Amino acid sequence: MPRMTAHRIAALALAASPLLLGVWAAAPAQAHGAPTDPVSRVFACSPDGGATGSAACRAAVAANGAPFTAWDNLRIANVNGRDRQTVPDGKLCSSGLPAYRGLDLARSDWPSTRLTPGATLTMRYVSTIPHTGTFRLFLTKPGYDPAKPLTWADLPERPFAEVKDPALTDGAYRIRATLPSDRTGRHVLYTVWQNSSTPDTYYSCSDVVFPEPEGAGDKTSAPATADSDAGAGSGKEPASRSPSPTAERSRPQATPSPVARASTAEPRQDAADSTPVAAASDGGSSASAPMVAGGAAAVLVLTGGAALALRLRRR
Repeated sequence: MPRMTAHRIAALALAASPLLLGVWAAAPAQAHGAPTDPVSRVFACSPDGGATGSAACRAAVAANGAPFTAWDNLRIANVNGRDRQTVPDGKLCSSGLPAYRGLDLARSDWPSTRLTPGATLTMRYVSTIPHTGTFRLFLTKPGYDPAKPLTWADLPERPFAEVKDPALTDGAYRIRATLPSDRTGRHVLYTVWQNSSTPDTYYSCSDVVFPEPEGAGDKTSAPATADSDAGAGSGKEPASRSPSPTAERSRPQATPSPVARASTAEPRQDAADSTPVAAASDGGSSASAPMVAGGAAAVLVLTGGAALALRLRRR
C-alpha cells in the first residue's frame, strides 16, 4: 500500500509538471521600472503616485477602464532598438499596450515637474531588481503642442542623453544629464530603457515645464501683467504695485489702454506654458484695475482744481 501511494504521488507530479512549467514560463520578467522624478504619467496616476485625484489622472483611468496598478510593467519584448517601427504614433506613452491606453490622452494638465533649461537633470528611475541596459532620454522639440497626440515627429532623431548600465542604488537608478537650453513651456520627457539582460524595452512619458526666460515679461507693455506673473508660479515676491512715473503721466490720456493690453498679452503666455501655474496669470487683468481707478481719480482732481481756480478768479 505505501508503494502504491508513492507511485501515485510520482504519477501526479509528472502529470502536473508541464502545467507548473507553463505557469513559470508565463510569469512576467522582474526588470520592472519607471521614472518617479521627473514623475512619469503612469506612476503619478497610479495608486502609489498620489495624483489620482487630478483631472488628467481621472480621465486617464476612465479611458483605461482600470487603475494603473502595474505602473512598473510598461514594456515590450524583443524590440531590439526598433522603437519607431514598433510603437505607433499617438501611442508613445502607452507604447501601444491596451492596458495603458489612458496615458495617451492629449492634455495640457498632466501632473508635471518644473525644470530649468540647460540645467543638470538627475532622473530617479525606480526598479525592482538590477539589470543591465541603456537609458535613452528624449525631449519634445521646441513648439511641441500638448493638445495633440504625441508622435515620433515631436521627438528629435537622437536622444539628448544616453546612459549605459547605471548602478541600482536604494531601489532606483539615478541618471544625470544636461537638459537642452532652448525649451520653454510644457514638454514631454520620453524615456526608453532597453534591457540587455532581458528582451524587454520600457517606455515612459514624464510631463515637464520649463519657465519663460528671465525678462520675458518686459516685452509686454502692461506692467501690471508682468507683476502678477512674477508672483504666481515663479516663487518670487510680486513687484511693487506703485505706478512708475511713465505710467503716472500716461493715465489721463488713455485710461482703458492698460486693460486692453493686458488682455491681449495673456493668451500668448498661456500658449507658451499652459500649466495651472502659468494660467494663474489670468489675475493680471484685474491687477491693472487700480491703474484705471487712479486715472479716473486724477481726472476728477484736475477738474475740481480747475473749477476752484475759476471761482477764485471771479471773486
